[in-house]
Amino acid sequence: MESLTISLVDLNRASPSLLAQELRAILLTADDRVRLYEPAQSLLEKSTKTFIERPPDVLFLILPEQMGELERGQIRTFSKEPAGTPIIAVIEQAKTNEMIELFKLGVTDFITPPLKTIDVMPRVWRLAEHVRKKQSLAERLKETIGLRQIIGSSPAFIAELQKIPFIARCDSSVLLLGETGTGKEMFARAIHYLGPRTGKPFTPVNCGAIPADLLENELFGHAKGAFTSAAAPSNGLIQETEGGTLFLDEIDSLTLSAQVKLLRFLQEKEYRQLGASKTRRADVRIIAATNADLEQAVSSGSFRRDLYYRLNIIPLTLPPLRQRREDIPLLTRHFIDQYALEFSKEVDDLAPEAMQKLLLHNWPGNVRELQNIIERSVVFSSRPVLRSEDIQLPRPETAPPAESFQQAKARVVIEFEKNYIHDLLISHQGNITRAAKTAGKNRRAFWELMRKYEIGTGEFKHSE
Repeated sequence: MESLTISLVDLNRASPSLLAQELRAILLTADDRVRLYEPAQSLLEKSTKTFIERPPDVLFLILPEQMGELERGQIRTFSKEPAGTPIIAVIEQAKTNEMIELFKLGVTDFITPPLKTIDVMPRVWRLAEHVRKKQSLAERLKETIGLRQIIGSSPAFIAELQKIPFIARCDSSVLLLGETGTGKEMFARAIHYLGPRTGKPFTPVNCGAIPADLLENELFGHAKGAFTSAAAPSNGLIQETEGGTLFLDEIDSLTLSAQVKLLRFLQEKEYRQLGASKTRRADVRIIAATNADLEQAVSSGSFRRDLYYRLNIIPLTLPPLRQRREDIPLLTRHFIDQYALEFSKEVDDLAPEAMQKLLLHNWPGNVRELQNIIERSVVFSSRPVLRSEDIQLPRPETAPPAESFQQAKARVVIEFEKNYIHDLLISHQGNITRAAKTAGKNRRAFWELMRKYEIGTGEFKHSE
């Protein structure tokens, strides 16, 4: 494995602690691949958000024996900046309720003295490797194309995200499927800017927002005199996107006449402007998107079967927000930071009961709905922490049911099992045998549940 950058921050304000000295000695001598960075105390006091010149792979926080609101606030800040960096808290001793509080504040793992190389280094490498595998693709996309809105670490989201580099390298047609507000245009931009057409135009078109009788003209253009008001020729979006990517959102809104022309263009790279006698050629990649069931539209005759097959060469289905609920805290904090900066509001956090309210909502409007709700909450907030009453959600009866009884039941069972196992391991400090006995299961069955939900024991263990 390549080298690790580790940051060490001592939150003891009186004087450098003995724990910090012991940990520093371990990190500097245990592995020559470790690079240690300790910010100056004056810089740390000035701003905990800007102390890191380069995001570390792992961050150690040396905590005082008695934590106050200042230390809790600093832990929250470090859990956001830089986002995704695992935090290992180092503390003299921790009771079960204190451990739970640390996890809620954003700490990933913790250790207690005596500090030993055999305890410290394995968990450092494990956490760093886990984060690199989980986030390397998303971070690379963000840095390469500047799409900071690509936020999420849930398996359903990452599974689709991992396909983008492969799709971008080919030049086939892509069909993006998913409900309104799931980020289809964002994915289309990622495909364009990671591919060979990145230096050419990316042109988004909402087919549903253009009147049906004007859509063909908008796409293909017209010749002079093609109709009464056509005093001059018009190129059309296909010609203006030459060499680039044309993103056709709500593709199901195309008229049958426009579908025929688009099909010919996809097959031959040729098209004819309205009122023109000659065909034109253009080198344009087509990415289409819809929130409708195109197979049903084909069956009903409102969408051409041959065009559907031509567009559906590479399908990509974006999961709705209710299927990636673990991403809601990440998205929420991103939108809070975004709108607090935009509106110059001193809002920097969300109360636990407010987050619970967001997690329980069904999100028929997906990420876009969450973004709008957080924007509205920040605008009207007069406090630094958004509370439950600041989060105004639509009445449940106005939102259509988004999942069947069986789906809802399965989701609740999964969430219960995962949380139950997590809490048991915390209370038993990672001891699987004792946790399994409490749960009334044999050790093997309990271990299989841990594997199912990708729960490791390392984050729950601590030295006696």
